[in-house]
Amino acid sequence: MAKKKNTIAKQLEKTLMRFRGKMTAKELRKKAGIRDKGKFRRVLDEMKEEGKITIDRSHVVELIKQEDRKQAVIVSLSKGFAFARLEGEESPDLFIHSSALNGALLGDRVEVLPIADDPKGPSGQVLKIVEKKEQRTTGTIVREGYYFALRADCAIRYDLSIMERDLLGAKEGDKVMAELYTRPGGDRLFARVVKVYGAGSSARVCADAILEQNDIPAQFPPEVLEEARIAGERPITDAERKGRLDLRKLGIFTIDSASAKDLDDAISVSRTRSGGYKLGVHIADVSHYVKEGTRLDQEAISRGTSVYFADRVVPMLPEALSNGACSLNAGEDKLTFSAIIHLDGQGNIEKYEFKKSIIHSKVRGVYSEVNEIFAKTASKELRSKYSPVMRGLNAARELAEILKQRAKERGNMELESVESQFVLDENGICVDVKPRHSGEAEEMIEQLMICANQAAAKLAQEKGLPFVYRVHGQPEQRRIDTLIELLDALGISAKEIRQGEPKAREFSAILNRVKDTPAQRVVSHQLLRTMDKARYSTEPIGHFGLALADYSHFTSPIRRYPDTAIHRILSALAEGKKPAEISRHYAAFAQTAAEESSRLEVRAMMAERSAEDCYMAEYIRQHIGEEFTGIISGVTQRGVFVQLESSVEGFVPVDSFEGCQFQFDGMITQYDALSHRKLTIGQELRIRVAAADVATGRIDFLPAEQEDAD
Repeated sequence: MAKKKNTIAKQLEKTLMRFRGKMTAKELRKKAGIRDKGKFRRVLDEMKEEGKITIDRSHVVELIKQEDRKQAVIVSLSKGFAFARLEGEESPDLFIHSSALNGALLGDRVEVLPIADDPKGPSGQVLKIVEKKEQRTTGTIVREGYYFALRADCAIRYDLSIMERDLLGAKEGDKVMAELYTRPGGDRLFARVVKVYGAGSSARVCADAILEQNDIPAQFPPEVLEEARIAGERPITDAERKGRLDLRKLGIFTIDSASAKDLDDAISVSRTRSGGYKLGVHIADVSHYVKEGTRLDQEAISRGTSVYFADRVVPMLPEALSNGACSLNAGEDKLTFSAIIHLDGQGNIEKYEFKKSIIHSKVRGVYSEVNEIFAKTASKELRSKYSPVMRGLNAARELAEILKQRAKERGNMELESVESQFVLDENGICVDVKPRHSGEAEEMIEQLMICANQAAAKLAQEKGLPFVYRVHGQPEQRRIDTLIELLDALGISAKEIRQGEPKAREFSAILNRVKDTPAQRVVSHQLLRTMDKARYSTEPIGHFGLALADYSHFTSPIRRYPDTAIHRILSALAEGKKPAEISRHYAAFAQTAAEESSRLEVRAMMAERSAEDCYMAEYIRQHIGEEFTGIISGVTQRGVFVQLESSVEGFVPVDSFEGCQFQFDGMITQYDALSHRKLTIGQELRIRVAAADVATGRIDFLPAEQEDAD
């Protein structure tokens, strides 16, 4: 029977090809010489389901050419339509009417046929589903009259009905995990609760859900914990010391935040007789403990990175290693992998070597304390604590200042971005949010780590090793054009980037031009959007933002898998293995590490941002009705975003300004046609906190002047 259907299908394909691939169903049946109408319709339906043909409302059958088919992913789902993103193409998402979805749901990988490109954007239809995604999502239970529904956290833009028997005891406002399903013969989505996290008004509860929504495991499997325990409890043996560079007498120290427990980098800096510097960056020898192919290694690469929330860290490695054996605690012998770098007085790298080593950190430094020492406000007790490493600390400060100046000269872009610091009470509730500021000590360590990362990439290229580089490509012209439009609207010269392929220093010149002006924030933000996304690659294309031809991530193997991968490859070189042998063994590994780490980094960043939104909403919810002065940080068709001094950002709709008729200029300003008032980026605006939804992280403001008018 199947063979006969195949024969008919081939006959129909041949007929269509013979007649230019398009005709009515009635004509097709006659031309193909098929008498059985029922069989003809069944085969036609199957061919449509398989994505071989399309049939429009006028019953015109069209053969789909292979070159017209595109791979895509359904990225959002609304009532009556969806959007699909083409894979491997920088093009607008395809609009797909629900009648053309062919059963596809959010996250499904599909084969699509673009069918129209009008002023509203391109549209298409789903030919077939290539890969079904498990239909589960977190969300919040809402009530609609007598019925309950799920307001999904994913890109489903409407509430999903829940039968009362499927609530699993969840109440209105609860954060839950739900399975999504359709009834036989229908395309309407329903939700079935499978897990209840708790009240959606708690940011901590929402953070639990965010981890699960993003498939980030909160716990380690027992066998991985056991492997880590055994590795972490084993004392350093004479055999492990043998052949290592013994640096235990050096004035080595760490500098981290006061709360940090995973201290994976230590430094030593000394001046040389030639007027230069000898920099030692000593990194926890994670690859010594995390052996290739072990369950510990498999778990680490599946996590890719540690994830940081306001109330917790979800580590890449179990605490027995991350906070134990691999943490470079002061007063303890620790196994490390050291980058020894010689620089001249101008900060040029003259030579470098990477050696397995053993260290004994003299001081557990803290950023805030070192900043006090640099500011000469430190107490006698604090100065005494750092006295064993003061010479090295001062040399490190000098070298970092030289490196920072070199970075500025080559065009390193110092983009303004506001990171938030969250203060939680004893119950884990966010009671304060403030912008996180970097002091001189933080900037010093950053410059020294960049230097070590650069040297690791140089070594890999010099030896022809398979490697995992940290890369940042040249920005696309269309994004540069958008930036130029914004600069023109702001009245800021963009002469440096109007022609050719501008270098990092040209963008840096623009940043310098707007520094300490109201436009600084918006230009910095748009410039960040102009840049390519940083990622990991086996190809050394360089780092555009840092203006470096050679760059990698070597310095944080406790919390980033690419660093662990690099350590493993460089360890093979340090053991005397030839580059050809290293390439044979590690080429495929480096490729996998680069691809997976790039993907998992994005996953972690999305989760961290979602959690931050929830904690911000939890904080500002305690200030409903209060007034604040903020800065307009973004402008859209519907309204403006306002960022407060605390770093909390909320939305003010333009229709909340009474007696105004605002019009959006499409870039940075809303103009009131009646009063000629402007709402533009960088402008101060007094607001009143109107609402905050912890479950979604949404914060709504109103103009404070409206309250006065009442």
